[in-house]
Amino acid sequence: MSDAFTAIPAAVLRNLADKLYEKRKNAALEVEGIVKQLTVAGDHDKISAVIKLLVHEFTYSSQANHRKGGLIGLAAATVGLSSEASQHLEQIVPPVINSFGDQDSRVRYYACEALYNIAKVVRGDFIVFFNQIFDALCKLSADSDPNVQRAAHLLDRLVKDIVTESDQFSIEEFIPLLRERMNVLNPYVRQFLVGWITVLDSVPDIDMLGFLPDFLDGLFNMLSDSSHEIRQQADSALSEFLQEIKNSPSVDYGRMAEILVQRASSPDEFTRWTAITWINEFIKLGGDQLVPYYADMLGAILPCIADKEEKIRVVARETNEELLALKADPAEGFDVGAILSIVKRQLSSEYEATRIESLHWISTLLNRHRTEVLSFLNDIFDTLLKALSDSSDQVVLLVLEVHACIAEDQYNFRQLIVFLVHKFQTDKVLLEKRGALIIRRLCVLIDAERVYRELSTILEREADLDFASTMVQALNLILLTSTELSGLRDLLKQSLVDAAGKDLFLSLYASWSHSSMAILSLCLLAQAYQHASSVIQSLTEEDINVKFFIQLDKLINLLETPIFAYLRLQLLEPGRYIWLLKALYGLLMLLPQQSAAFKILRTRLKTVPSYSFDHKGQVNRTSSANPYLHFSDDGNGNMNMHNGIDFAFWLQRFQQIQQKHHAHFKLQARSNNTSTHTSKVKEVQKPEEFKGPPAPELSRPPSRLSRRGPGQV
Repeated sequence: MSDAFTAIPAAVLRNLADKLYEKRKNAALEVEGIVKQLTVAGDHDKISAVIKLLVHEFTYSSQANHRKGGLIGLAAATVGLSSEASQHLEQIVPPVINSFGDQDSRVRYYACEALYNIAKVVRGDFIVFFNQIFDALCKLSADSDPNVQRAAHLLDRLVKDIVTESDQFSIEEFIPLLRERMNVLNPYVRQFLVGWITVLDSVPDIDMLGFLPDFLDGLFNMLSDSSHEIRQQADSALSEFLQEIKNSPSVDYGRMAEILVQRASSPDEFTRWTAITWINEFIKLGGDQLVPYYADMLGAILPCIADKEEKIRVVARETNEELLALKADPAEGFDVGAILSIVKRQLSSEYEATRIESLHWISTLLNRHRTEVLSFLNDIFDTLLKALSDSSDQVVLLVLEVHACIAEDQYNFRQLIVFLVHKFQTDKVLLEKRGALIIRRLCVLIDAERVYRELSTILEREADLDFASTMVQALNLILLTSTELSGLRDLLKQSLVDAAGKDLFLSLYASWSHSSMAILSLCLLAQAYQHASSVIQSLTEEDINVKFFIQLDKLINLLETPIFAYLRLQLLEPGRYIWLLKALYGLLMLLPQQSAAFKILRTRLKTVPSYSFDHKGQVNRTSSANPYLHFSDDGNGNMNMHNGIDFAFWLQRFQQIQQKHHAHFKLQARSNNTSTHTSKVKEVQKPEEFKGPPAPELSRPPSRLSRRGPGQV
C-alpha cells in the first residue's frame, strides 16, 4: 500500500475524493498517466498496489465522494493499463460491480460510467465477469433514478456488442441465470431480458434455440404484460423462434409442449391464442417426438374449441382435426388410456362444442383401437351414461353413436341396455324428456328388433312394477309412432302368418303385459283381433281407472293416424274382420260417452254397417243392404291357436302379471290408509294413487285427464 502512496501524490488523492466532479476528473487523468508510466516500466506490483489503494481507500469508503473518486480512478487505471489491463481485471471489475448496489444513485451512475470505460478498453477479456455484470444490469434497468437507467442502457449496449463479437461467451453458464430472471414482473427488467434474448439469438455461433425450453415459459408470461411494447417484443421474439423451429432438423418438442399446454389455459386471450398456434405447428412438425404428449395437448385443445374468442376457436378446431388425423400406434407410445382420461374429464365441460369434440375422439379411438378402448370401458362407461342426460340433443345423439359402437358385441350390448334401463329407472326426467330420442336413435344405430327384444327381456323380470309399466308404455308409444320403427311394425303385422313376426310378437308379449293398453296396441298392430277382444273382455274393475282412460284416449287418437291406416281399411270388410269390430266396440263400451275419444271412435264406427254379435262370434246382418251372413273371422277357426300361438296361454300370462299389479296397488292403498290424516289429504291430490274411478270421474273426458300423465301408451 505504501508503494501506492509514493506513486500517487497526496494532492491527487485529495482531489480524487473532492466533491467537485472536475477535480475528480483531473485527478483521474493524473492516475491514468501514473499507471501508464508504471505499465511501460513493467512494474505490475506497484500497479496492483495502486489499484488496491483505489479499491480499499476509495471504492469501499463510507464517504460517497470517495466512492465516486475510486470508481473514476479504477476506470482511469484501466485506460492507463491499456492492452495489459486483462491481468488486473480480477482487482478492478468486482469493486465496480459491487458499486451497482450502492445506496447513492450518483455512485451507481459513476459505476456504470466506470465499467463502460473499462469495457471499452478490455473488450472480450471481461466476458469472464459476464454473469455478474448481466445480473447487475438487470437490476439497474429498473433503477429508480432515470439517469442511472440511461447510463445502464449505454453500458448494456456496449456489453451486447462485446458479447456478439466474442468467442469466449458461454451460453451454458448464462442460461440458468436467464431462467431465474424470466419470472420478474418489472416491465423495465422484462424489456431488458427480451432484448438480450433477441440479441443472443441473432448470433450464429450461439444456439439459443437449443435452450428455448428454459426460458419459453417466461416469454409466454410476458405476452400478458400490461405494456403493449413488452407484449409486442415478446411476441416478436416468439415468432422468430417459431420460424427457427420450422427450419431446424432437431428440436426438443417434448419440454416445450408441456409449457404450451399450461399456457393454453391462460386467462389472457393473446397468450392462449399464441400457445394454441404453437401447438398447431408442433403437431405438424413434431412427429413421433410428440406421441407421449398427445393427451396433454388434447387437454389444452378441447377447452379452446369453445373459447369466447373466435380466432382461438378457429385455430383450436384446426389443431384438433390435425391431431385427430394422426394415426399413432399404442406400440409406439400412444397412450389410449391417457387420451380417454382427458376426454372423460372434458365431457363434463360446460361448453357444448368441447363435449361434442370429446365424443368424436371416443368414436375415432373405438374405430382405430377398439380393443384398447374396451379395456378402459369401466372407467368411461358411467360418464357416457350420464351424458345421455346432456342438455344438448347433438351431444346425446353422439353419445348414442358411441354406445352403439361399443355395443357391437353381445356382452357390451346387453350391458348397455341393462345400464340404460337402470338409468331410466333412477332418472324419470330423462325417460320423459329424452327416452324417445334415445330409444329411436339406438334402433337406427344398432337394430330395432334387437333393441326391443333385449328391453323386453329385461322388463319382463323387472321387480319395480310401476317402473315396468311406465317403461313399457313409453316403448309402446315409440313403437307405434316412430318412423325409425316402421320395419318392426311391418314385421309385427305378419305375426299370424310369418314365423319371424310371431317370434317377435311373443318376445314382446310378456313385458308388454305390464300395461293392458300396451297389450291391446300390440294385438291391434299384430292383427290378433280376436285376442284383443279377449283381453278387453278380461279387464276388471281394477284395470279401469284414470290411468287406463288416459292411455285409452291416446290409443284412440293413434287409430286415426297413418300408422293404423291398414286397420281402418279393414273395416271396409266387416265380414272378414268381425273380431276387429268387436274389439273396437269393446273399447267404445269402456269409454265415457262424454269423452272426446268416445266421439272419435263412435264416428269412425258409424261408417261401418251396424252388426250384432252372437256368442259364437258370428255376424248377423241388421241392415237390408250388403248381406254378410255367417262369415267367420279370417283364419281364426280355433279361438285359442293360430300360427302356433297359444293365445289362451298368453291371455293367462297377461292376467297373472296384471294380478301382480293389482296386488301391488292394493298394498300401496293399505299403506296409504294407515298414514296420517295429512298424508291422506295429500294422496287424494296424487293421480298415481287413485284407487278406482268414481262415477263422476268416468264421465270426465280422457283428453282433459291426459294432461296429468307423462305421455306413454
